[in-house]
Amino acid sequence: MKRVKIALPAFACFTVLLIFFASCKNEKQRPPEDFEVAAAWADMSIYITKNTPANSPTFASRCFGYIGLTMYESVVNGYPEYQSVATQLNGLGALPEPEKGLSYNWQLALNAGQAEILRNIYIQTSDANKLKIDSLEQHYSSVIKESINNDTIAARSIAYGKQIAQRIFEWSETDGGHRGYLNNFDKKLVFQQKPGCWQPPLYAQSFSHFPLHPHWGQNRTFLAADSMLQPPAFIAFDSTPGSPYYTQFAQVYEKEKALTQDEKQAAIWWSDDPEVTPTPPGHSFFLATVAVKKAKPTLIICAETYARLGMALADAFRNCWKWKYQFFTERANTFVPAHIDKEWNSFWPDPPFPAFPSGHAIQAAAMATVLTDLYGDHFEFTDSLHAGRARDEIRNTDFVPRHFTSFWQAAQETADSRFYGGIHTRQDNARGLDKGKEIGNNVNQLRWKK
Repeated sequence: MKRVKIALPAFACFTVLLIFFASCKNEKQRPPEDFEVAAAWADMSIYITKNTPANSPTFASRCFGYIGLTMYESVVNGYPEYQSVATQLNGLGALPEPEKGLSYNWQLALNAGQAEILRNIYIQTSDANKLKIDSLEQHYSSVIKESINNDTIAARSIAYGKQIAQRIFEWSETDGGHRGYLNNFDKKLVFQQKPGCWQPPLYAQSFSHFPLHPHWGQNRTFLAADSMLQPPAFIAFDSTPGSPYYTQFAQVYEKEKALTQDEKQAAIWWSDDPEVTPTPPGHSFFLATVAVKKAKPTLIICAETYARLGMALADAFRNCWKWKYQFFTERANTFVPAHIDKEWNSFWPDPPFPAFPSGHAIQAAAMATVLTDLYGDHFEFTDSLHAGRARDEIRNTDFVPRHFTSFWQAAQETADSRFYGGIHTRQDNARGLDKGKEIGNNVNQLRWKK
């Protein structure tokens, strides 16, 4: 795999965009292209995700589901060959339709809808972040209004986008994950006590001795089909040297002792810890934005991209967390010191939840399945999300942008990175990839076109 050593710092494009807004207030601006409006809101969603305290990959994935769906539903009625997917989802029902015979500007509808859903779904974010949302909304509202020069159409379009966002947000309040950041850890949870079960690790990313969102798997899925998926197969606990279970952890142990520099770079690149990054689902949303900016598709394709991806990520994490607490499995930092080498620590610290299956793998496979269906098997791109981050001095490793020739290549490296980090076995990753593909295919098979 090629490595790219020079790239813009993470979110540099977002910063440049804000500077551009400020410098052009008194100048007539060209109407934005469709992909620019969609990508700007995706960038904003990623920024808010990264910079909102107490966020988690579970809660973030849910937010991206509703953000993407809102983008699609706010514009779909402007494209006769496409149709709403609302009635195909798990209890949403039909959404309001535009008034027949009247004109709408769909960029304005998308702009208003994205601002409205972000303000609601991330109500806990800072006032400074809310001002950023307002500023982006006002910028595009001003520029697009100037280009169409029709206040009636503008007002109608904005009202419609907000109406769609409000209806979808109301639906989100009933899914079981509303304001889930208020209950990240259940201190009343009684742990399973049996060989091979998860235990609070000593080498960990979190100070909590309780696992993250143990009840997340009870939340409503976007697709009813995703709530009925069969659990992945799991190798039963057996500490006997040479047994299949033992071998899984022996492989992790041996890999940690032989990591190449490129594998170390992959391990830290995909770590995507909350409050330092936009979390793993935010990383996948970023890759979709890379694709949108490169392909420059129409507004409806942009919106379909984020809707498909957002819902696939949300359902991937919901199911992953259901299975994590069904199997409640240990990580290598528990097994290896007990049965192989009592002095061993993984390359990367443990996240605060059970291992099987891998959340990174399941969401990455969902991402690859969706984006490959939309943009093809061979789509070359550079992932620069963490470009500019300070060197990881503890691990003597730099954040080096990653270059890929397909979304599946990126998904495989995402899964492998957790093996390199020593926090997932190969079976965690393999079963995660399998189930993520299944969830992505379910989303792809919705009737997006008439």
